[in-house]
Amino acid sequence: MATIKPFKGIRPPQNLVEKVASRPYDVLNSDEARAEAEGNEMSLYHIIKPEIDFPVGTDEHDPRVYQKAAENFQMFQDKGWLVQDEKENYYIYAQTMNGKTQYGLVVGAYVPDYMNGVIKKHELTRRDKEEDRMKHVRVNNAN
Repeated sequence: MATIKPFKGIRPPQNLVEKVASRPYDVLNSDEARAEAEGNEMSLYHIIKPEIDFPVGTDEHDPRVYQKAAENFQMFQDKGWLVQDEKENYYIYAQTMNGKTQYGLVVGAYVPDYMNGVIKKHELTRRDKEEDRMKHVRVNNAN
């Protein structure tokens, strides 16, 4: 059985969810993210695809882009667009596609449980994408 634990999530206040919410970082390119975030300084794309805050053509793997993600993440918290929960929680989510709803948990997990297959991997990913997200997690100290 997997070892899991609650954690203090960082989320937008309910009245800002629609302004902050975005699609996942890996389902659109930089130009699409830039277009979706246009005119919305609260868009999460400023954190998860921070290259949108640079001139078109900026390499999304440029160290300045990762640093911008960290700056934006801190700014979102400073402005109250993202707020850390006061107590630890287990988070339940639902996704509906083509009339079928799937439920999941967002929890703290024990890394060896993932590495040893106790927790199933939801997809096989390319090493370059894993490296990108690991850098992003490290610079933001958040996932």
